[in-house]
Amino acid sequence: MPASIRTLKLPSGEAVPVLGQGTWKMGEDRRRRADEVAALKLGLDLGITLIDTAEMYASGGAEEVVAEAIAGRRDETFLVSKVLPSNASRAGVKRACESSLKRLATDRIDLYLLHWPGSVPLSETVEAFEALKAEGKVRHWGVSNFDTDEMEDLVRLPSGGNVQTNQVLYNLSRRGPEFDLAPWCAERGIPLMAYSPVEQGALARNARLDAIAARHKATAAQIALAWVMAQQGVIAIPKASRQEHVRQNAAALDIKLTAQDLADLDRAFPPPTRKRGLEMI
Repeated sequence: MPASIRTLKLPSGEAVPVLGQGTWKMGEDRRRRADEVAALKLGLDLGITLIDTAEMYASGGAEEVVAEAIAGRRDETFLVSKVLPSNASRAGVKRACESSLKRLATDRIDLYLLHWPGSVPLSETVEAFEALKAEGKVRHWGVSNFDTDEMEDLVRLPSGGNVQTNQVLYNLSRRGPEFDLAPWCAERGIPLMAYSPVEQGALARNARLDAIAARHKATAAQIALAWVMAQQGVIAIPKASRQEHVRQNAAALDIKLTAQDLADLDRAFPPPTRKRGLEMI
């Protein structure tokens, strides 16, 4: 394990780990709850203090799992949650946030995201986020699944420049953001938060990663995760519902990909040569 987890800074200047813990699909089966809570607790023990969740996940069930995991440890956790676009009005954001706070058993969310663009005017959502900041219920806000043109629209709004991150689907097999979204965000110091960095486990079974994994005495999943974390200004948030998986994710922080590794990965998973619409899962 590394002595300390690498961090990067949000536009606010606050440092966050480049490796977080995702919770998509947690809270869906009570028989798995103890394992999920134990996995999140171990992640905190290992310094993976950023935990990402959402009101949508298991209809709030994932937030309840997180609450159990961070009980007594709230101050060491950087907590991320998301509001659904259908709740993104002024009144809707306030209600959704208060419901999330109740499920999370906390008085604040460190980073509150709009889950994807919706029909509510973005200016209204930003005003609601800023109001929550003023009340101390949200410390920072950001967005998720926003493409470049949507980010441009956002930062033109009053207070739109306060956006702290854009959480998107990004991994070796989904490199579309590299064409223009990632450079646009990098120029403005806005980190990308990469969800599904191992493509929901598919990259763990991809034979194109085997030779590089063998060179590092690692798994294919660890190579895929190490690649995401090696990208400038990117935070990876893999989900791990078993303690063994948490340890493997944490160990990926120690993998230093060589120039040869990166060249091999570019051949196996070519970077984009044209603009593609932002993918979502």
